[in-house]
This record gives sequence, C-alpha cells and structure tokens, in this order.
Amino acid sequence: MKYAVILCDGMADRPVPELEGKTPMSAAYKPNMELLAKKGEVGLVKTVGDGLKPGSDVANLSVMGYDPKLYYTGRSPLEAASIGIDLKDDDVTLRCNLVTLSDEENYEDKTMVDYCAGDISSAEAAVLIKYIDEKLGSEIFSFYNGVSYRHCLVWAKGEPNPGVLTPPHDITGRKIKEYIPKGEHTDELYELMKKSYDLLRDHPVNRKRVADGKRPANSIWLWGEGMKPQLDSFFRKFGIKGSMISAVDLLKGIGKCAEMSVCNVEGATGYIDTNFEGKGRAAIEEFKKGQDFVYVHVEAPDECGHRAEIENKKKSIELIDKYIIGPVVEYLRESGDDFSVMILPDHPTPIELKTHTSDPVPYLIYRSNDEKDSGIRLFDEENAAETGIFKDPGYMLMNEFLNR
Repeated sequence: MKYAVILCDGMADRPVPELEGKTPMSAAYKPNMELLAKKGEVGLVKTVGDGLKPGSDVANLSVMGYDPKLYYTGRSPLEAASIGIDLKDDDVTLRCNLVTLSDEENYEDKTMVDYCAGDISSAEAAVLIKYIDEKLGSEIFSFYNGVSYRHCLVWAKGEPNPGVLTPPHDITGRKIKEYIPKGEHTDELYELMKKSYDLLRDHPVNRKRVADGKRPANSIWLWGEGMKPQLDSFFRKFGIKGSMISAVDLLKGIGKCAEMSVCNVEGATGYIDTNFEGKGRAAIEEFKKGQDFVYVHVEAPDECGHRAEIENKKKSIELIDKYIIGPVVEYLRESGDDFSVMILPDHPTPIELKTHTSDPVPYLIYRSNDEKDSGIRLFDEENAAETGIFKDPGYMLMNEFLNR
C-alpha cells in the first residue's frame, strides 16, 4: 500500500460575497478532488486541540499523527532544524520575519504594512540577515537566514516563555503599538526589533527595492519562540518510510525531526507562483524510489488567505488539483499497487480575517481497494460537515489513514 497526503495549507474558509457566497473551496474547479471525494470518505477533523494556537506548526503535527500537547515545543525550533542549526538543550529560538513597517518616527507608532516584505527574495534577505547579525549578533543572540522573509534568531540560554509575541501576519494593516512584545523577558527582544529598523531602512538592498517599486524589508519581527524539538521517528512510529515535500522551513523541519526524507523542489516558493508541477513530480519520484508515504505540503492557499487575495486563493486550489493531485493519483493508479490518498487543509485561513482559526477542517480519504459512493459531489466545508463524520482528536486521523 502506498500513501499520499496532499496538505493544502489554509484552504478552508468562510463564504465570500465576491464568490457569490461560496468559499474558495466550493468555487474552485477541482475535478480530481471531487472524484476522490465521490468514492471515498469525507468529514471534518479537529486539527487544533482546545487551548492550542491555530498555527501551521500545531496543525501539521496533528495531521502527521503527533499529539501537539506531547510533541510541540514551539514553531521556530522546527524551522531551525530545517536550516541546519545545531541547537543546544538550553537554546531558545524565535522566528525572525523581515517585515515592512510604515515610516512614523516612533517605532511603536508604525503600522504593519506587510508581514513578508513584499515576498523578498532569499538572496536579498540573506544579505540583510547577515548584516543584522554583524551589527546585533553577540554571544547571546545569533541570527540565521532561511527562505524569503522567514528567518531565525537563536537566544543562548534564553527564556523559553519570554512573554506575549504576536505573529506579524495577524496584524497586517494595524498599528503595532498593541502588539509589540510584552512580558518581563521581552525588553531585549524589543530592543533588537527597534534597532533593526534603524539599520535596515537605508540599507542598499532596501534602497534598490524602493527604487524598483518594491516594499523594503525595514525591520525584523520576533515571534514563535520555542526550544529544541523531540519528535519520534516517523518510521518507528508508523513502520513506513516517509518523505516530506514543502517550500517552507517549518514543514521541512518537521520532516527532518521525524527522520523523513526531505525534498527540495526547484522553484518552490510557498506562494501562488510556486512550482506546482515540480511538487507533483517530486512526489512521484519519491514513490519510485521506494517510499511508502509522501506528504506534499502546499503553502499557497494560506498565503492568499493572509493577503485576502480571493481569486488567487481559488486559483491556488485549482492548481493543486491539476498539477499535484491529478498526476500523483494517475501515477499511483497506473503503478498497479493499492494506494490511499488523504487531502485536507491544516487549518482555515478565512479571507475576511486574514489569519488562522481553530475551526475543524474538511478532509477526504480515498482508498483504491475500498471505493464506495459517499454521496459527495462537491468537496468543501459545508458538504464535509453534512456527512456527520467528525474526528477528534485530529492526531488520531493519521492512524486511521494508515490502518494502524
């Protein structure tokens, strides 16, 4: 048996007036999903347990079969693992976004213009993070560059619970005054953020970006704190060899910590311009290499939700269906082996909110050796709810999918 999971990050949504009251899922043309849903199991799953934050870290751990209440130690440590940082047991890591802030004189009066600094390129970002590390790095604080706007700060012997640190994608368009770091151990972190603005606003990389009509990466933003993760091996946990395919460090880090094979796909960006076809081909190649399980994570719907890009979110779902689900299912069917496919988002990212929620998400499971008429003709949030099938806790769904 071969197993494929297609994780459409943030795909679930709420009805959108501009789509005639439909969600992007229900409005999207996705014939491959509909066919699998028609002959499989469809329901809702609670991927974010009560009391947990609805981040992609918690939700993807849950989808992968890891109870977040046991395994979750923070978002940034998982990303650090992907970057290749050798963490000590008493290190604290934080996600270090490059963001665009408005130009008011006082830092706290600024507005979060863009949580991703206009999708700054990894090459440009590497120059800026290196510069920040040269100017602000020390024996205590070390900066490491990642992908695009996503980077890492390691705080040696740091405070694992420094205070309240807000994700920048939650406050797009808002004054940052109410969201700056708060807590008895956040003063040093806030000072780093303020100093970074003075260093970055006139940096040559940003001067060129502004001249080219792009948004400057004029500040760092710290959040997502945590300590060295301890995940069980996916193989030892489930007895099958697994591969992770993703554009983002978070999922690559989960894959590495779970001792999975982690694939790099050329042109994979985490946005609507990602290499959808390349991800589909990479999944097929992993199966050809003998892997039993492939987890394909696609960030694009989530990013479109954060930016309230209605048509792009709908389009991203259609591209996943056409270039990833279609080819992967076709390959598995032609291989002659029995196979199972699970398709779901990790969490909703409603366009009206521009951030994550912890609502249950629709899922479908198709098994080539157990086709049945589900009565489902459209795979979306409403139809999934109407089946009456509800899985909670979400981390147990992987056991069911793998027949464990």
